[in-house]
Amino acid sequence: MSAAIPALSDFLDLQQLSSEQFWGLLRLARELKVERQRLGQNAPILAGKSLALIFQKPSLRTRVSFEMGMVQLGGYAFYLSPQEVGLGARESVADVARVLSGYCDGIMARVFAHEHVTQLAQWATVPVINGLSDFSHPCQALADIYTIWEQTDRLEGMTLAYVGDGSNNVATSLIMAAGKVGMSVRIVSPAGYVPDPAIVAQSDADVTVTDDLDGVVGADVLYTDVWTSMGQEAERDERLRIFPPYQVNRALIERTRNQEVLVMHCLPAHRGEEITDAVADGPNSVLFPQAHNRLHAQKALLAHLIGGIPLK
Repeated sequence: MSAAIPALSDFLDLQQLSSEQFWGLLRLARELKVERQRLGQNAPILAGKSLALIFQKPSLRTRVSFEMGMVQLGGYAFYLSPQEVGLGARESVADVARVLSGYCDGIMARVFAHEHVTQLAQWATVPVINGLSDFSHPCQALADIYTIWEQTDRLEGMTLAYVGDGSNNVATSLIMAAGKVGMSVRIVSPAGYVPDPAIVAQSDADVTVTDDLDGVVGADVLYTDVWTSMGQEAERDERLRIFPPYQVNRALIERTRNQEVLVMHCLPAHRGEEITDAVADGPNSVLFPQAHNRLHAQKALLAHLIGGIPLK
């Protein structure tokens, strides 16, 4: 009889998860997705439970997937705008955490400074989920790896080539996630936009960092993100000058020498910049299954952290 997988208390960074915990979340996401497809609904395992959603940044997928995830599991989620909370400005992070802990059963925060989610977890007595910070986007990476698994029925030994700004939060979380499931990662980025070497060193993945577009050759997955993230608007003109050779287009797909390569993007996409319409809407694209799987990945987190469903 195998040992039980230790329960998570929060979901802040993938560095904090073991491979077994990460796989447990993937399996739970699949179980919940299949249940809803088969029965038309999920069991109301979060009946009577509530989730506070703290937002400092705009959102489509994060907000809707968490709200609908709570609804589909029988619970309730409520949105707190930047103006309402003023996290760390109008009110200290510690006070917000302690107040919300008395009102609800979990907190999801989408923030700028990563220290805000770590401080929420430090002071809250309910689970805290990092819905995005400038440092990492673990919810996105969980859904991404789930999507690759769903599309190919395998993960170990696969290669993901990330093309674009390799220093951003999505690239950071993909590097960490790949190491949990035995995937290799190639970061194909211009000089000055590569991952922090400390992030690469912390990952269990085989990570290659290069500015050479031949880094995509043989990749199973081709992944990109916007060239200018929220909070980097002042750098937009400079980034638009540097990044065009790293556009994901039909020529780059041909360069992989893999006609079955999956094309992924965490969205929102700046079509015509980091990815062309022909690729985003083409036969290799899994952009929208990937976006839809944010719901199922989020439900796995909520079922485990708030509902107490064990990982297995």
